[in-house]
Amino acid sequence: MEDVLEQETAEKPVEGTVEDTEEVAVEEEMDESDEGTAKSSKSFFKKDKKEKKDKKDAEIDELKDRLMRQMAEFENFRKRSEKEKAQMFEIGAKSIIEKILPVVDNFERGLGAISEEEKEGAFAQGIEKIYKQMVTTLEEAGVSAIDAVGKEFDPNLHNAVMHAEDENFGENIISDEFQKGYKYKETVVRHSMVKVVN
Repeated sequence: MEDVLEQETAEKPVEGTVEDTEEVAVEEEMDESDEGTAKSSKSFFKKDKKEKKDKKDAEIDELKDRLMRQMAEFENFRKRSEKEKAQMFEIGAKSIIEKILPVVDNFERGLGAISEEEKEGAFAQGIEKIYKQMVTTLEEAGVSAIDAVGKEFDPNLHNAVMHAEDENFGENIISDEFQKGYKYKETVVRHSMVKVVN
């Protein structure tokens, strides 16, 4: 009986022996090496993701920059187009006004040639009404006559065709107007033909 007990105790290894501690140490080393690989692989994936994110951010920034530039270019193009349209309209309007002004001049000459007796007639009154309507329409369109007689000569508005001496006027003053000048908004369509004194 004692022999059987000795055999059983000999077969069973005692807990905490050298062999057990070596096996546990090896297992721990394997676990640590596995953790190290897992950590390194995690850091690798993080690094890879960061690089990808950086590339995406750079691309987004580049696309944003391109979009902003294109929007700015479009805004400049739109403003330039509007300015060109306005200039073209102004040039077209100025051209038409230049062609209408001789008709206005002829109306004024015709009305000036009518005698006082004829002014009461229906024909003369009809002509005068047409003239007034034309002048009103031009004013509504932005056309205005340039003041000349009694004003100081301004080369931007007036065209001096005669010069004379007159003590009744001051220096460089317009005494007579031979042809009316007109402006369209702020642009001179036709300079006034004038006589300047002193």
